[in-house]
Amino acid sequence: MSDPGPAGRARATEDPGPGGGAGALLIVGDVVTDVVARHRTPLAHGTDTAAEIRTLPGGAGANAACWAVSSGCADVRLLARVGADSARWHAAQLGSAGVRPLLVVDDDAPTATVVSLVDASAERTFLTDSGAVLRLDSADWSASLLDGVGRLHISGYLFFAPVSRGAVRAAVESATARGVPVSVDPASAGFLAHLGADRFLAAADGVGVLLPNADEARLLTGIPDAEKAAAELSRRFPLVVVTLGPDGALVAADGAVTARVPPESARAVDSTGAGDAFNGGFLASLLAGADPVTAAGAGCRAGALSVALPGGRPPVP
Repeated sequence: MSDPGPAGRARATEDPGPGGGAGALLIVGDVVTDVVARHRTPLAHGTDTAAEIRTLPGGAGANAACWAVSSGCADVRLLARVGADSARWHAAQLGSAGVRPLLVVDDDAPTATVVSLVDASAERTFLTDSGAVLRLDSADWSASLLDGVGRLHISGYLFFAPVSRGAVRAAVESATARGVPVSVDPASAGFLAHLGADRFLAAADGVGVLLPNADEARLLTGIPDAEKAAAELSRRFPLVVVTLGPDGALVAADGAVTARVPPESARAVDSTGAGDAFNGGFLASLLAGADPVTAAGAGCRAGALSVALPGGRPPVP
């Protein structure tokens, strides 16, 4: 990894190099500094609430990459944009987790920061400053990043700004031209509602696998029932896997739900990044040759491991 020093508008912290294995997973997404505050009592407006607070590396794309490695994928690469303020720290954290960081360093915007408020039920509420994440642009993308890649995954957070949507479009078009399958996680029901379902679906045209949670599936279809929403989405995307939190997942194709994947039992501590963990486990299993139902089971196992841990990433060996 080259030094992400202060000079220049943007630099990649590592050259992807040629090749790297036909089974590599490339994730284009986000790197975030998470401030996780776990509070046992309801927030007391206008005064203090006791909490356990930790600063941790995060980001939907980065978390998924780490869980893919933890789930057995040997070659995982992450393209994301970070601020110069913490580029070295994030690159080191990813590297120690076994992820190959391809970080573009932004001198004009800080690394994204998310304050995650986790209540006694392990449910989380996010306060998000997107920082450099949504400044990833088409100039940061190169088709050569697909050398040796067997699957491309895109974090839906990049859909929520015109500049980063340009990077998404460039990546999807390059992957389609090479025959590399593409998956997308819509990422955020709140941001998705603001963007609008039609704009998201248009931007995701050409994607082969959609990985929404139940709320996102409902928003994208306007259908209250998660199973019917999954079936409807699978008329547009060849494969749809809808995560249901503690209720497992739905697999849908050709306009019908083809499987309901049971959950894995877990003692929930923090649900931050559970969907990212599912994505990492699911994608690692697909790359290993598993069918979608088996891969969804692997995703559920990773998600169950995730909620038992604080933060959004697996432990580093």
